[in-house]
Amino acid sequence: MRFWRFLTYERPYLYIYFVAFLLTIMVFAIDPEYSWRWQTFLFALILILLLLTAFFIHRYLKTIQAIRNMHNEDAEPLSLESEAYYESMEQLHSSHIRALNEVQAKQKEHYDFIVSWFHEIKTPIAVLRLMQQTEVDPKSLEEEVSRIEHYVDQALYYAKLDSFSQDYEIINCDLELLVKKVVKLHSKTFISKKIKIKLDAPSTIVQSDSKWLLFIVNQIVSNSLKYSNDHGEISITTRVTKQEKLLIIHDNGIGIDSKDLPRIFNRGFTGSNGRTHTKSTGMGLYLAQELSKKLGHYITCDSTVGSFTTFAIHFPKNHDPYLSMLQHNKQTQ
Repeated sequence: MRFWRFLTYERPYLYIYFVAFLLTIMVFAIDPEYSWRWQTFLFALILILLLLTAFFIHRYLKTIQAIRNMHNEDAEPLSLESEAYYESMEQLHSSHIRALNEVQAKQKEHYDFIVSWFHEIKTPIAVLRLMQQTEVDPKSLEEEVSRIEHYVDQALYYAKLDSFSQDYEIINCDLELLVKKVVKLHSKTFISKKIKIKLDAPSTIVQSDSKWLLFIVNQIVSNSLKYSNDHGEISITTRVTKQEKLLIIHDNGIGIDSKDLPRIFNRGFTGSNGRTHTKSTGMGLYLAQELSKKLGHYITCDSTVGSFTTFAIHFPKNHDPYLSMLQHNKQTQ
């Protein structure tokens, strides 16, 4: 029965009343001027029991009312403990709503990325279909296949972003070898668009994951090629300071509008260039920046419309990504 369950939680009040009644009896019992009368004792006991019963009935009704109104924000708590529980539940409810909103936002972002990715990859597939009906140009065929591979890699890295900690290995990476590998991957585009490449990247060792870092550099170079006009120029240099090592990729392409510059690393942001010059998922630079941060690096950009765009990958010397990886693995074990 609910009332008896209620009494089990109200035992401290019963104990207090019982002890208070015994103390009262003892005080009168040891008083030499007081003559003990059983009638008076029984009358006092009955009065206390009636008062105690009325108190518990009133408290029980208030408790039932509080339970019924527990979802009402204006309901008053019956004790400091219930007030603390109410505040704790409010905090849990708020955090649950925030987590739910984050999950929904992430699902929407995933959906938007998938839709835009499908639109992106349909273009090279359509070109390949057209090539089947005409004379196939090997260079054009390879270029379209490379575009498909790039989009597939982008989707793959996006899918692995949340499980990044389980799929990377920090080693010494030579920026010179890595840059040459990226340029070789885009050699056909450099030749077809007649874009000059200037390399001033002597052997520079940084601590990173070679696979992820290759994707980061490849994404920036791909962007530079995409937004560079024919007969343009791209330069890739390295620089070492007391605080950091830098890999700098500079092009004299169409540039980035100043109002778009602060948002180019946002998820899904395409900007005016992505809308007017070429279709874009708006995920490439976002992925590059997120992966850089996870590796202990970061990317900055400076640009002027119609003049140049410069991306710099910063490798801080006071950050040890290998040590961070070990600490993270130790915490997850």
